[in-house]
Amino acid sequence: MKPDVTFDSIIIGSGQAGNPLAFFLADQGEKVALIEKGKLGGTCVNTGCTPTKTYVASARRAWELSSPKRIGVQASTKLKIDLKEIWKRKETIIGSSRKGLEKGMEENDKIRLFKGVGKFLEPHLIQVGKHRLAAKKIYINVGTRPRIISGFENVRYFTNESILELQEIPDHLLIVGGSYVGLEFAQIFKRLGSKVTVLEKGDRIIYQEDPDHSQLVQEILEAEGIQFELRSNCLSGKNWGKSQVEVQMDCHGEKKAVRGSHLLLATGREPNTDLLQLELANISTDEKGFIPVNEKLEAEVPGIFALGDCNGKGAFTHTAFHDFEIIKDHISGNKKKKISDRILNYALYIDPPFARAGITKTQALTSKKNYLFAEMPMSQINRAKEKGETQGKMEVLIEEKSGQIAGAMICGTGADEIIGIFLTAMYGNLHFDVLKNGVFTHPTVTELIPTLLQSLQPLKK
Repeated sequence: MKPDVTFDSIIIGSGQAGNPLAFFLADQGEKVALIEKGKLGGTCVNTGCTPTKTYVASARRAWELSSPKRIGVQASTKLKIDLKEIWKRKETIIGSSRKGLEKGMEENDKIRLFKGVGKFLEPHLIQVGKHRLAAKKIYINVGTRPRIISGFENVRYFTNESILELQEIPDHLLIVGGSYVGLEFAQIFKRLGSKVTVLEKGDRIIYQEDPDHSQLVQEILEAEGIQFELRSNCLSGKNWGKSQVEVQMDCHGEKKAVRGSHLLLATGREPNTDLLQLELANISTDEKGFIPVNEKLEAEVPGIFALGDCNGKGAFTHTAFHDFEIIKDHISGNKKKKISDRILNYALYIDPPFARAGITKTQALTSKKNYLFAEMPMSQINRAKEKGETQGKMEVLIEEKSGQIAGAMICGTGADEIIGIFLTAMYGNLHFDVLKNGVFTHPTVTELIPTLLQSLQPLKK
């Protein structure tokens, strides 16, 4: 089958790996085809990090104004929430990012944008609309989409994407799924004025975390009035009248139902690889639909690479961008960067945020290695007390033999930024004494890291 156009490289998906790769390859003199089925920028720009964090900021401001007496300040006017204005602000921010990408591609004569779903016809031949494109190198950056569990196909529901288009505050928001996406939206809408109920089939929320951390986050959210129904096997949902939805559950063997005005399904994500006709390219996927890759992100067919969420090696913007950095490094001839260089790190953007780097206590307890452990509640940190935000704590794990930091968790004010201190030490393979002997700015939360490290004790298994 002959192509209509031949390129040096084809990129399927304009996410946080695909976009910078397109511009880099073009700078190298390559003729590049970029295929995008939706809006330029991928999940992060359009329906993920950027828009949700604008909502987090608005919710934070609402919380500050609605509970000012805790630090001696009283608001003189009644709080008014305008979701339409919050939505407009979000659209302005993400629209600016998209326009920047569009302008950059329009002005680059090496990049040609194709709108539509890219599908393989052969290992190095792609169909998009009426066009057949060929290239020796193909980069798959198709990302993921919300996973819809069975039993909810015929009910009015929102996903993390569609709920960002709401123009009115839900009266009672039901959220199926007590993990990262569900919890962020739970606090956002609670602070904006909704009643919120989180339905989680497990015996605790964010089950990937240590049990006490799950409990800590739940207590923070419960203190704001968010309700939790744990061990709730959500069997199905149905529309109730013209304005309500009902979720039917099996809780501890007892069937029950809960009704609300809106329903958010936050039940995980699945890769978009099923849209690609990968079987025609002789590329297989794992049981979850992710494309297996080697350390340099190459799939089983030479010259075909998978970047970003669709390779199952990370579900974050920072890991997707690092995938681009790996490709760039190998094309440039350095060939030093690889997937295994990465230290797992992420943040849950509730308020106060929850941030992690490296291994958990649970992983340390099941390891053959010995570890040192220390923790400190935020209530002992002056900066947190001064801000009136003493929820949470800091924890650190040290590999006893090497003295290097193996893991850290911070839940508290500024945690999403402070975790970078531990990450820097981890990437630098520094002995924990470097931080323990450091002198950090006062008054900050960071200045208590040396004190935290002075209280290390063997982690008891």
